[in-house]
Amino acid sequence: MSRAGHRAERLADAADARLPVLEGGSLLRKAFPEHWSFFLGELALYSLLVLILTGVWLTFFFQPEMREVVYAGPYAPLRGVRMSAAFDSTLRISFDVRGGLLLRQTHHWAALVFVAAIGLHMLRIFFTGAFRRPRELNWVIGLTLFVLSLAEGFAGYSLPDDLLSGTGLRIAQGIMLSVPVVGTYVAFFAFGGQFPGHDIITRLYPAHILLLPGALIALVTVHLILVFHLKHTQWRGPGRTHRNVLGKPLFPQFAATSTGLALTVSGILVLLSGLAQINPIWTYGPYRPDQVSTGSQPDWYVGFMEGALRLVPPWETNIAGHTLMWNVLLPAVVLPGLLFAVLYAYPFVEQRLTGEWHRERHLCDRPRERPVRTGLGVAGTVFYGVLLLAGGNDVIALTFRISVDALTWVLRVALVAAPVLAFLVTRWLCRALTHAERERLAEGVPTGDIRQSVTGGYEGGHEPVENFRPGAPRRPLTGARTGTPSRTPPGPERRGR
Repeated sequence: MSRAGHRAERLADAADARLPVLEGGSLLRKAFPEHWSFFLGELALYSLLVLILTGVWLTFFFQPEMREVVYAGPYAPLRGVRMSAAFDSTLRISFDVRGGLLLRQTHHWAALVFVAAIGLHMLRIFFTGAFRRPRELNWVIGLTLFVLSLAEGFAGYSLPDDLLSGTGLRIAQGIMLSVPVVGTYVAFFAFGGQFPGHDIITRLYPAHILLLPGALIALVTVHLILVFHLKHTQWRGPGRTHRNVLGKPLFPQFAATSTGLALTVSGILVLLSGLAQINPIWTYGPYRPDQVSTGSQPDWYVGFMEGALRLVPPWETNIAGHTLMWNVLLPAVVLPGLLFAVLYAYPFVEQRLTGEWHRERHLCDRPRERPVRTGLGVAGTVFYGVLLLAGGNDVIALTFRISVDALTWVLRVALVAAPVLAFLVTRWLCRALTHAERERLAEGVPTGDIRQSVTGGYEGGHEPVENFRPGAPRRPLTGARTGTPSRTPPGPERRGR
């Protein structure tokens, strides 16, 4: 060995004595599947990276204060208007700081994409059954990331102290007040006195730039560690088993693909921020408690809660001189709590009911193969969609010139009936698709040729199936695949890395 080779070997040994250098070499060969649906999680990761970079830049110019100032900046329609220092600094970022408006809008667009990517990633995991053993903890972490992203988005959305975000804070205060016994104390502490108080922005700011981002980064780190430790799920196919993963190695092929995705996401977010205006706070004006903008709408990720508030009738109960506001408590506190409690518990409940908690599952299900699970997922999505529509019932009624009251009653009925109908239709469609696929695999693909038999009858020609979608079986399906898995506990299975 040459002198340079010995020197490199000694350097590698010295580094390995202090860091897991040689052990990390095996991680560089870790395989990752190539299907597009597996990149939804990376889309969320790179959106978070853009959020962090733009957020750090914005902290240099934003002032999280509610003291009153008089605007004297370049935007003429607001000159001489009294406003909070937070709103004034946001205007300065938008009009005075070079590139400020571009980066502020990039930050906002990245937040929307981040939440959307997490939601789509969770849907992919749900419909393919990637939450099953041994990945239940990763499902819990991912769902917690989604909850924290909602809180982080709302906190950042409220910081500019404009008329639209102030209306959202007023709704948040009403939700706090609806909580029995402790609601008034919670609201008083959050706002530092009677609404609007003088402390809410200064308290949201450290939560938005420190506490919530720290929790998000920590959970993302744990999530990625578990992905590496448990190995990636994959679609069924030739050579793919519960003991291996077929795909690109982490370095250099997958790293190149992932780097390209990161650059593409960043570029699209910046391009979108330069072409599509979002959250023009100067048109809303500073927040005033005695004003509310017509057609006020929150960002889409909390639109379901806005819709729930609009659909629940004005129910109230007086108990011993205290008023329980069911029309706020049920849609804004009880409903989200039940929704996320069901989502947290679902992996454990399904595996208990199907008897699958005894074995590890590393291969993805196709949604059609699990008609009940797929039906529940579609029903939940429809339920969310109805609430999202209800959050803009006033805008819809004005646009189509229909009665708001009539539209509200239609949406109330749809909130109950549409998810049930969606579940039944989806379950039937999944079973029909599986039945058609079974026939196709058993009989082959029609060639279009017609042959006449010796008895005078006619029959079509078929040829074997050669093209398969990801996860599609290579042989005729059995009845057990389309129904509920057997509850008989299978034998133990060794974990394979």
